[in-house]
Amino acid sequence: MTQRLHLVFGGELVDPSENTFKDVDDIHVVGIYPDYESAYDAWKDAAQRTVDNAHMRYFISHLHRMLEGEDKAAAAKEADS
Repeated sequence: MTQRLHLVFGGELVDPSENTFKDVDDIHVVGIYPDYESAYDAWKDAAQRTVDNAHMRYFISHLHRMLEGEDKAAAAKEADS
């Protein structure tokens, strides 16, 4: 069975219309989750706790896509050798 890991993180943005964090050292890592559904629940909980701050944003990152990309890049490199 393939794992579909997801990272949930967030923090205060410089401008709510962009995705630039005000202080990278202050990014809140909520956690890593084995599927999108549990990541979504964690994202929703974190986002709802900070709803009064328009500059706070939480995100779900699809780690499995990054890992799959690394696997494909490694396979392509081996094929070129």
